[in-house]
Parts: sequence; C-alpha cells; structure tokens
Amino acid sequence: MTHEIAIIAGTAAFLGFFHTLIGPDHYLPFIVLAKARQWSTLKTAVITFLCGIGHVLSSVALGFIGIAIGVALSSMEAIESARGEIAAWLLVGFGLVYCVWGVHRAIRARRHEHAHPHQNGTDHAHSHSHMGRHTHVHVSSYRALTPWILFTIFVFGPCEPLIPLVMVPAAEHSMVGVAIVASVFAVTTISTMLIVVVASSYGLSKLPLRPLERYSHALAGLSIFLCGGAIKLFGI
Repeated sequence: MTHEIAIIAGTAAFLGFFHTLIGPDHYLPFIVLAKARQWSTLKTAVITFLCGIGHVLSSVALGFIGIAIGVALSSMEAIESARGEIAAWLLVGFGLVYCVWGVHRAIRARRHEHAHPHQNGTDHAHSHSHMGRHTHVHVSSYRALTPWILFTIFVFGPCEPLIPLVMVPAAEHSMVGVAIVASVFAVTTISTMLIVVVASSYGLSKLPLRPLERYSHALAGLSIFLCGGAIKLFGI
C-alpha cells in the first residue's frame, strides 16, 4: 500500500465515522423500532448490520460501475444526490405511515369499561381493549415486513463521501487502492452504526418509559418521519 493510499484510507475511516455519527438516519430508525417492536439486542444488531451492508455496498457498486465505464466524478455525485432524495422521501413516507398505524394501534389498545346489567337488578363492568386475537396475524406481518422496508431504504441511501474517495486511487489505475479505501470506509461506517445502535438501545431500555409503551409505535414512526424531514430540509 502506497503512502498516498494509506492517507486516503485514513481519511476514509475519519469520514466514515463522522458521516455516520452526524447522520441520525444511520441509527435512529433502528433504535426506535427496536424499542417499539421489542427486538432483542442480537436481532437489532443483525438488522443494523445487514442494512449497513446494503447502504455501503450500493455506493461501492455504483462507484465501481462509474470507474469501469469512465463516468465523471460530477455525474457520480449527481447520481448519489438523487439517491439521497429518494432515501429521504422513503424515510418520510415510511415514518408517516408507521406513525398513523401506531396511533391507530394505541387507540385500539386503550382499555375501557362496559357495564352489564343482570335480571336481578345488579350491574357489573369489565375492562377490555380492542387488541384481540384477530390482530395477531396483522402484527406478525408488520413485524416481518419492517426489516425489509428498512433494508430497501438503506440500499437507496448514499454514502456521499465514498465516491470521491475511491475515484482518487482509481485515477491512478490502482484497483487495489480502490478496494482498500472502500473496505476501510465500509468497516468504519458499519461498526459505528452498530456501536451507536446497540449502546443507545441498551440505554433506552433502562429508562422508565412504561407509561409511553402504548404509544411506542406512534413515537417510533414520528421519529423516523422527523429524521427523513431533517434530511430533506437540512441535508444532514
């Protein structure tokens, strides 16, 4: 590995770490959904890891294709920008739909009483909610679908700093350098995602949030919606 490639690889590690840390879309959806859906630490880590792989490899693949066919850097950055727009809108849409579903679910889960008069003149009341057995099939389907929706969103999500990084060694006709830089960026990005998600999920599990449990899905959807909106408005 040449001295220049070593410097670029170090830059890739630095940018991979801070690009992930300052972008809440890299970890917030996993944290709030893990809490709302009561995912185990292992399941949360696996889903985060797979989405991180999709997130990085899509940009790596795009970079290699651009290098192979000789696409200019400005064109590659324009494609990445368009992918970012799509990912942001997908986050906004998913968050909004999930929030509405969560509100509906919270309303159905609200317990209330019904009075039942008897022939002997006595009354009694019982408390219940509308979250009966018939909802279990629908909830299970949502549980199975949610990780795939996240994966799709993260495949569209670009790694903006990666394309310029891999273009530099590519310009010197060093595909080994391209592979090294891309690998360093990928490992740093995914590792940062995992550390932030697992640590935050653990900390969140220790907070006294039981009174908000009924609204956990609605709050998760709202958080994802706001995250997507922040990307659209501020480009974070």
